[in-house]
Amino acid sequence: MKSPDLKSHALTAALLLCAPFAHAQQATAPTETATYVPGGRIPQLQGEIAIDGKLDDAAWQNALVQEIAYDIQPGDNTPAPVRTTVRIGYTADAIYFAFHAMDSDPSAIRAHLRDRDAAFNDDWVGVFMDTFNDNRRGYELIVNPLGVQADLLRDEANTNNQEDPSWDGLWESAGQLTAEGYDVEIRVPFSTLRFPRGGGDQKWGLSLFRNYPRDKRHQLTSHKVPRDSNCFQCEWGKYEGMAGAQQGRNLEVVPFLTMGKPQYRDAAGESWKSGDSSIEPGVDVSWAPSPAMTLNATLNPDFSQVETDQLQLDINNSFALFYQEKRPFFLEGADYFTSQFDVLYTRQIADPDFGARITGRTGSGAYGAFVARDASTLVLVPGVQGSGFEQLDQKANVAVGRYRHDFNTHFSVGAIGTFREGDAYSNNVAGLDARWQQGAHTATAQFLHSQSEYPDDIVAAYAGELGNDATPSGNAWRTEYNFSNRNWGFNLQHEDIDPGFRADLGFIGMVGYDKSLVGGEHSWYRDGAAFNKINVYADWDITHRYDGQLLEREFEAQVSVQGPMQSNVRLHGMTRVAYWNGRLFDEHYADINANFRPNGSLQLGAYLQAGTMIDRGADKTGRRTMLEVSGNANIGRGLALDWDIIRQQMKRDGGTAFTATVVNTGGSWQFDPHQRLRLTLQGSEVERNQALYVGTVNETARDWAAQVVYSYKINPRTALYAGASYGAFMDDDNPDLFGNTRSVFLKLSYGWQP
Repeated sequence: MKSPDLKSHALTAALLLCAPFAHAQQATAPTETATYVPGGRIPQLQGEIAIDGKLDDAAWQNALVQEIAYDIQPGDNTPAPVRTTVRIGYTADAIYFAFHAMDSDPSAIRAHLRDRDAAFNDDWVGVFMDTFNDNRRGYELIVNPLGVQADLLRDEANTNNQEDPSWDGLWESAGQLTAEGYDVEIRVPFSTLRFPRGGGDQKWGLSLFRNYPRDKRHQLTSHKVPRDSNCFQCEWGKYEGMAGAQQGRNLEVVPFLTMGKPQYRDAAGESWKSGDSSIEPGVDVSWAPSPAMTLNATLNPDFSQVETDQLQLDINNSFALFYQEKRPFFLEGADYFTSQFDVLYTRQIADPDFGARITGRTGSGAYGAFVARDASTLVLVPGVQGSGFEQLDQKANVAVGRYRHDFNTHFSVGAIGTFREGDAYSNNVAGLDARWQQGAHTATAQFLHSQSEYPDDIVAAYAGELGNDATPSGNAWRTEYNFSNRNWGFNLQHEDIDPGFRADLGFIGMVGYDKSLVGGEHSWYRDGAAFNKINVYADWDITHRYDGQLLEREFEAQVSVQGPMQSNVRLHGMTRVAYWNGRLFDEHYADINANFRPNGSLQLGAYLQAGTMIDRGADKTGRRTMLEVSGNANIGRGLALDWDIIRQQMKRDGGTAFTATVVNTGGSWQFDPHQRLRLTLQGSEVERNQALYVGTVNETARDWAAQVVYSYKINPRTALYAGASYGAFMDDDNPDLFGNTRSVFLKLSYGWQP
């Protein structure tokens, strides 16, 4: 969020700098909010525009002028509490936007120097673009008052992840604080965007957006958004123009070099052993032969990730943990491959030798495909009540394809296939899916079939629950219906996965079950009140194993409230019958979750849960409590701190069975929009009481790790990273905490556009 420390500017100087903008505003200012309708024809600009955050270029005078006129949240299309004018124009190779964001109290503006995609809590302005005007996929470009960028891809049909920040486009921005608010300029090359081919007029959907965080987080737009709308993108204004938009060569070559030296040791007092030191050069090539198609190829690809994964609490949990993908090759265009089941989890492709990908749009759909050669084969072995990863010491060929056809704006059908093959190993998945949405109604469905072949060690890993068939096959299908209007919501879903179904390139850890769910909710809006929204939700679900055994019957309900200081409080309760290790257990708990922002520089959150839960290591129930505290703090413009601490405890049979703690904390210092220093500290501790377990348990385990990374990024393709890490460990066999891992690394990349 923006810092309140705003430098003063001479009013006269500010007015002089903004003279071209003021002239355009007076000449073509929009009408009053009540009658204002966004949209229009985007004109071609005459003359040069310097992207410096100063709205003083003469070329802005003939731009289309629009206004961010509506408060859509917490307001209900009410007049925006602050004035924001936007100018839009284009040249042969780019589209331009200028935002003049006024504020009655400029000292309250929240603006910080941050890394890319990390300033969402600040004041900011942005433009959202539906370049195919099909209400399916869009670009979201965001800039805070200091020029810090964020960009996302929007997938309107993906209700689980509509906004994906992993995409990094090449575009220019600049911002400056002024005596009456702040100004932002944006230049987006047409080579960064995908849009219909042809030299005639384009027709795009645009949403001009302003984030205005104060006691409430106000979301301001250039168009109305009814509260009963289930398609935000459908409400965007329609704009024409940009005839003759040119993408140029649209070729990008990114050579890179990654160097690292790891060391490790197995016990305290041992000398350090060197791991495989590496000097790995490579190159990525991206080419768009048309505005609607992109080809990517990579040689000796850089599949490293710079920053460590967040540590998760892996205790009293029988299923494998999910970690987000962070590697650039897989992140770009990832939204083309999403479906209702998680049939593609690219971290399963652990160490590829090469990769190639194609993504694109047609007049009635979208497609994507990629191939890779993986130097190792990672398999998520699923089960009914647990899952885990197994490693095969062999190479594997990987191929993935996805296509979606849109019959109209309401109905689409898609197909997906994932294929992986190695020595005496294969896994092939193919299926169809469909989506229909109109008004308050949304219905989705997907059907998949898999055929697999596994070596003996993988068969042994799943034989206990799923049988010892080395060539399993099976189906997976699901269907869901959702109703949602202004105040009411209802959902009904069913899914069924055969015990022989496998999706080794996905993240489906549970198979051999069927599950049904029914739920509903109601929302109350209290416009103008301190607590402005109340929501009540409840659902009931039941799950059976493939042989009819009841696995779970659950009822849960919650009430959530939005209030002052951007606060959100949720009370939740759950009761269920759960099957574990041959028995049915009764579980129930209650929890409360709260977070708020007492000011623009601090966010605080807490979660507390207590109830009766299964201790899966002992096949007994006990009183489990869990407390999580989290938050972040901004110190000045560039320094930020964050923390997340979780503590879990299980009490039963007159004692404490286990206590577990996980800490994730860190800080960053953003020197300027390009340079950043990041320190991450992580640690965990698990203590178990051997007297309360029949089998042998590790009574004490503790580990911690630190990582420091310096980055200098000219843009997302041209960057330098240098860092080091250190880790320590102890358990019953190593009772003294000792350093067991350390490493240094350097990563360089250069984006070249011939």
